[in-house]
Order: sequence, then C-alpha cells, then structure tokens
Amino acid sequence: MPVMEADKTDPIRAEELKSQANEAFKAHKYAQAIDLYTQAIELNGQNAVYWANRAFAHTKLEEYGSAIQDASKAIEIDPKYSKGYYRRGAAFLAMGKLKEALKDFQQLKKICPNDPDAAKKLKECEKAVMKLKFEEAISVPESERRSVADSIDFHLIDVEPQYTGAKIEGDVVTLDFVKKMIDDFKNQKSLHKRYAFQIVLQVREIMRALPSLVDINIPEGRHLTVCGDVHGQFYDLLNIFELNGLPSDENPYLFNGDFVDRGSFSVEVILTLFAFKCMSPSAMHLSRGNHESKSMNKIYGFEGEVRSKLNETFVELFAEVFCSLPLAYVLNEKVFVAHGGLFSVDGVKLSDIRAIDRFCEPPEEGLMCEILWSDPQPNPGRGPSKRGVGLAFGADVTKRFLQENNLDLIVRSHEVKDEGYEIEHDGKLITVFSAPNYCDQVLSFIHLWWFAIHSLPMVLGKNSLYVDSPFSFQNQVLSCIFLLKLYQ
Repeated sequence: MPVMEADKTDPIRAEELKSQANEAFKAHKYAQAIDLYTQAIELNGQNAVYWANRAFAHTKLEEYGSAIQDASKAIEIDPKYSKGYYRRGAAFLAMGKLKEALKDFQQLKKICPNDPDAAKKLKECEKAVMKLKFEEAISVPESERRSVADSIDFHLIDVEPQYTGAKIEGDVVTLDFVKKMIDDFKNQKSLHKRYAFQIVLQVREIMRALPSLVDINIPEGRHLTVCGDVHGQFYDLLNIFELNGLPSDENPYLFNGDFVDRGSFSVEVILTLFAFKCMSPSAMHLSRGNHESKSMNKIYGFEGEVRSKLNETFVELFAEVFCSLPLAYVLNEKVFVAHGGLFSVDGVKLSDIRAIDRFCEPPEEGLMCEILWSDPQPNPGRGPSKRGVGLAFGADVTKRFLQENNLDLIVRSHEVKDEGYEIEHDGKLITVFSAPNYCDQVLSFIHLWWFAIHSLPMVLGKNSLYVDSPFSFQNQVLSCIFLLKLYQ
C-alpha cells in the first residue's frame, strides 16, 4: 500500500486506527483489521509495528505472500524488530519454504536469545529442515518409483470377528454401507482398514480413467450442486447432505477441492466423499484443490491425522489418489469449475487444460499451479498473489478466458467469504466456500439448474440469483442455499 507524504502524517490518528485494528483482529475480523492497519500505515508508514501487525492479519487469511511483503517492510524499517522476523518466518513456514523460515528464526534467536518461544520456533524449524534433507536424500527418482497401490491387496486383510462396523459385501459399495459408515463416524467409530483400502483403491481406478478436465452434461430440468472447501469439517459435510439430500444420480454433487487439512475429521470427510464416488461415480464429482498435495498435508494436519487413524501406507496411498484427481470441470459446455482460478497468460484453451499431465505433485509455476492457487482481484489485469503462489487476475482476464472458450461463467472456491459466497467480475465469476466457522465465516453451496441445455446465455440479475431464507446449523452458523438459474 502507498505511504502518504511526510507532511500528511498523523501519528496520533494512526495509533487510534491501530487500536481499532487490534480490536477487529481480536474479534477475528481479519479483513477489517487489514483495512484499519492500512489506514494507519497511510498516516504513519515508518512504524514497523503496523506492518508486522498487518502481516499477522494476512497470515490469518492465509495470504502468505502479502504477509511476507509486510513483514519484510517491518524489518526494513527496524532491522532489530523481532516480530518482523517472527511474522515472516511463520509465513514462510506456512508456505512450506522451510529454508527461508529457518533464516528468519535464526535471526530472531540472535535478537531475542532468552525468548523461549523464539527458541522453540527455531528448534521446530531446524527439525523440519533436517527431516526434509533426510527425505530428499533417501527419495527414489520419480521414474523408478513404484506405486504403493500396486503393493496392496485388501482381500488379504482379515476382518476380526469382533468388528461390528460398516462392511462392504463383495466389491460393490452400496448406499446402506455408506449410511452405516457415516453413522459409525458420527459415533466416533473407525472404519476397518480393509474397507478403507478398498474404497481408496477403487476411487483411484475411477479417477485415473478421467481426463484432467471433465465434461459434465446436466439434462434439462436437472441440477448439480457445487460445494466449495470443506477442510475436514465432517459434521458440516453432513449438514450439507441433511439440507440438500444425499448424493445420488438424481442429486449429484461436485466438491471443488480442499476436502482435507485444518479440520479434525479429514479422514472421515475424504472416506465419505470417496465412498459416494464408489457407490455412484455420476453422483459425486471431485476436483483437486491446493490442499490435495503432500506439502500442504504435512503442514496442515492431514498427514498426521492419517498416520494416527490409519497407518503410514495410507499416507502414500492418499497422496497417489490426490494426484489422480481432475483439475477442472465444464458443465454443459458453459460453466467452468476449478478450485483456484485463471492463468498468467491469455490464450489458454480448454484443450490446454485437458492436456495437463496432472499425475504429480503440483509444481510451483505453470498452468497446473495456477489453476489450483490463483485468486480474482478487483483491479484489471494481473497482479502478484497475496498467497505467494499463483497470481491475482482481474475481470478483463476472466472475460477474455470465457470469450476465447465460449463459456458463460466461472465457479471457483479457495477463498473464505463473509457470506459463504461472492459474485465478482461483472457477474462472470462466483466463489463458493463451504466450511462454516472457518475464520468465523458461513457455508454455502450452489445449485446449478438447467431448464434448457442449448444456447444458455447467462442472465445474472434479480431474476437469476435467488437466496433462500437462512437456516441454522447445530453450531448456530447461518447458511444459505443459492439457486443460480440459467435461462435460454
């Protein structure tokens, strides 16, 4: 953000704004806090505290690129300001950039040699870097790596007589099994590893047969429900099904990435989604998010949860399956659905996305990285990503992509929204986020109804977007169903 000229500084007013920002931060209103810190910076841009505080607020919104920029500015203003190094190191750590984080925590320890928290962070970072070096040293080249799925035969795993949980009879996952499994999960019971292996291995085969961009046809008068990030919030996933019905061929869903991490029930979420996919592939569609990756799963909890609830083999197996998830969907040749967003160059065609070799961990640049990580911005053109990965793209970029591919609308997820959804870019882009109580936000999901399947121009106005009455969750989170109607 620009800093005002010296003759326009107002340190007293800046302090008042900082205090207001601190209160907003304490209330978990991080976007409001950022705005207030920005106003304080505009009145007194040489106060390192303001920059470091805004960096912390950016971190809470997972805007790590912006956090690093602000923390670096705080360090530039005051090279001995410990919180600048702490904030930047924490942001690097959250991005998985361990070596950069280590440098900041080493400097932090020099500045604050007796600070136990600084010593703890340094020790954690050193341990993570050493583990990374060890893993790199013993890693097998990709060309020589054998699929862990090929080494698993779930038929050889015995089910103990005392096991009373959900069971798959033969090779078919039925609705009765899925319902029983969900009930067991609700009662804090585990699924037997034999059946967990069977589900994950079956999903792997289904997904591997799909292209990187999948076309879905929704018949006239039918609908598809698109859900955003769930992030391991199992009971909120069940709320979606309670409110909108269980997945079926008549009531299909598309979950748009970020099924796992952060929440405490990521294993239950992913096994439930995968089980529905096995039960009826046309009832459950799944796209990859940026959190369906090894690096994110190490940092944000899924790997540890899998190791605790299942075993080490499942850690590798889930990683393989995540690499098989499609990157995007096109609905009735008119609606483009992907987790993150658009690209750093114009001219990207659907055929280019379809041709992406997705069977790998997400790279740090290129089409695959950008489709998982990018975000819309209010300004035209392209800009740096607030996350430090991918990019920010404006309404003009959205318009050109839609025109070049004969599309009408982009539906994406990836960002927390105050109302659970947001319509941007002149009505051509919708963000939907489905993890309630994630930074104190609400949940939403979108029904896409097709009343006609030929020549479907988008009408976005009072007659096209309907918000039903809010309803209450067991945790008192308000939520809305959004009916997006496309007319001929």
